[in-house]
Amino acid sequence: MGDLRVETSAKRVRAYFGGELVADATAPRLVWEIPHYPAYYLPLASVRAELRATGETRGDGVVHDVVTPGGTASGAAVTYPDSARLRDLVRLDFAAMDEWLEEDEPIYVHPRDPYKRVDVLSSSRHVRVALDGVTLAASSQPRILFETTLPPRYYLPLSDVRFDLLRPSGTQTQCPYKGTAAYWSVEVNGVTHDDLVWIYRSPLPESQKIAGMACFFSEKVDLFVDGELQERPKSPWS
Repeated sequence: MGDLRVETSAKRVRAYFGGELVADATAPRLVWEIPHYPAYYLPLASVRAELRATGETRGDGVVHDVVTPGGTASGAAVTYPDSARLRDLVRLDFAAMDEWLEEDEPIYVHPRDPYKRVDVLSSSRHVRVALDGVTLAASSQPRILFETTLPPRYYLPLSDVRFDLLRPSGTQTQCPYKGTAAYWSVEVNGVTHDDLVWIYRSPLPESQKIAGMACFFSEKVDLFVDGELQERPKSPWS
């Protein structure tokens, strides 16, 4: 793990499990294990819970259970005692903890990348969404969400969407920048296209401008902006 990108964050970071404080760090490290987003590695000195070695390893890492009076998170911690850069740190599995705080605000899914930006801009550009020759939505009041490394997303008022073509979906996803999204499928010409549309009904504060608006996967529909057909972007959702 010697080639990892590691940076020290100025944020205070706390993790909780079983109603107990697991760690309280004022100099957490951001470690880019994968290119898309970082993970938090916390100084071992900041850990309040017991880290009980399981005897297992993950690559170069030593696996531990996180033990608190409120319960045990099995295999939820990994240390790297033979790594010069990480030996004094522990990686707590983000999903295994009950709650994470940056300063006094909760964070979700994974730590936010300090080099990633989300801008939501009101626009008067005319946006039309179609699939197999059928118009699904058309609006001159879009909110365009620009997120670093991802294609622009066009959020449209629900009143400009053809609800007769939408079908309820039980799918939900979470984003650390926007919150929890709910989905609809779309039925066109007798064919159902699963989870083609999403909505953030109660987005996180920095994304409030898209609250209650619908967005289509531009990778999977025909998107026209001011009458011009846009090229379908290449992304993880293509």
